[in-house]
Amino acid sequence: MSLIQLYDTTLRDGTQAEDVSFLVADKIRIAEQLDELGIHYIEGGWPGSNPKDISFFKEIKKARLKQVKIAAFGSTRRARSTPEKDANIRTLIQAEPDTVTIFGKTWDFHVHEALRISLEENLELINDSLAYLKQHVGEVVYDAEHFFDGYKANPEYALKTLKAAEEAGVDCIVLCDTNGGTLPYEIPPIMEKVRAEIGTALGIHAHNDSECAVANSLMAVQCGAVHVQGTINGFGERCGNANLCSIIPALKLKLQHDCVTDEQLANLRTVSRTIYEMANMIPRKHQPYVGNSAFAHKGGVHVSAIQRHPETYEHIRPELVGNVTRVLVSDLSGRSNILAKAEQFNINLDSKDPVTQEILENIKDLENKGFQFEGAEASFELLMRRALGTMRHFFSVIGFRVIDSKRHEDEKPQSEATVQVKVGGRIEHTAAEGNGPVNALDNALRKALGNFYPQLREVKLFDYKVRVLPAGKGTSSVTRVLIESGDKETRWGTVGVSDNIIDASYQALIDSFLYKLIRDYRAEG
Repeated sequence: MSLIQLYDTTLRDGTQAEDVSFLVADKIRIAEQLDELGIHYIEGGWPGSNPKDISFFKEIKKARLKQVKIAAFGSTRRARSTPEKDANIRTLIQAEPDTVTIFGKTWDFHVHEALRISLEENLELINDSLAYLKQHVGEVVYDAEHFFDGYKANPEYALKTLKAAEEAGVDCIVLCDTNGGTLPYEIPPIMEKVRAEIGTALGIHAHNDSECAVANSLMAVQCGAVHVQGTINGFGERCGNANLCSIIPALKLKLQHDCVTDEQLANLRTVSRTIYEMANMIPRKHQPYVGNSAFAHKGGVHVSAIQRHPETYEHIRPELVGNVTRVLVSDLSGRSNILAKAEQFNINLDSKDPVTQEILENIKDLENKGFQFEGAEASFELLMRRALGTMRHFFSVIGFRVIDSKRHEDEKPQSEATVQVKVGGRIEHTAAEGNGPVNALDNALRKALGNFYPQLREVKLFDYKVRVLPAGKGTSSVTRVLIESGDKETRWGTVGVSDNIIDASYQALIDSFLYKLIRDYRAEG
């Protein structure tokens, strides 16, 4: 079957969702994850709209991406201007992306009411904006905004807008269901008309306001679309965008289209969970393919059947997307996941080894207390090494104290941490200040341990997220802290949980330092 281009807009359209926001560092890490997943295009943002997106396009050039193309998003030129004088068009070119995607008006209602120009003027600004970009950028994609609503209202004019884009020489024309109101049965007859008039490669961009974004995207592919836009976990404005975590396995496993490799597909759940954590959101348990409950079975006939033949109650093998069959009443639940992780970390673990069961029970206990190891795989590896007795002892923390003081009402609080660590027979007692109590504790631990392990000075704390877990009551609730650390080579995540936010942060910080030491000593042989 044909290659379907996967175009991810989590970093642009996805961030328009309520409660979703990413720092530039978050966006870089997500882009790296999407590259590993095999996504073909990443829409990094709208460089003409805010400083954060401008910064992203500068920083992404430093990332070690394997194959993905970075796309910048914008709009056609403004009315009563020219492309070369339009600030938005100039900023798109200055960002130096691999691809530029711009949207234009397809619905005559929007031309009259939003742009307040004539229908003919709209065709001109679509054509000359795209033609100008094609002279300055290697690849140009055109998003026909509100195409399906526009076609239903005025099919002749909607098709004229596509022809204006095609005559400009664009590489792909994307049909957008911007309001998310189109139903799957409407896609085939409209796309048949489009394909009869337009020879340029077609794409689909669907929103989920009618709960049909995934279905509409797949239907469009069946009708000839070769380019699919969406977001991880369906993040997006209002009810969200088409969910690539459902589209990708459907394309590959059910429609047999070439889009990602088997190995990349098996990383789908990990990418989904990591991006949930980076958005500081609770993963949707019942999400198809990648959710915890997607392949969960609870007692009775179902359990008996899947133990003999999983296909009796599972539409695909969960391992294909990095998930696992869960028998909710059985201690077998999760064992295969542990073994897979052990293999990933080069840890010898046998399914019949009693330690495997010990690790499983430990994980269940920790998850019950609020721990979450997706996005914190460094902590997960340390947990397995401790259970196997292969964890090298590098240091002990005898104790620590953190003081936050505010001397005057109009001054910022001052934070200071004191720590005592023991390495071998030597005790180091140090103090450090910081921008907040966690930063002070981080600085003090680094200062004390750096005398023994200079490589810890290379470790940088890239991100720090706190989530209040629902089991508690108000300010006495349990908190989970997720820390992303890294050095010049790589990044890793660690987790801590406690009813004391400083203690939870301490747990995650200690795991971060231990993981760095284990990784470095393992590399030395």
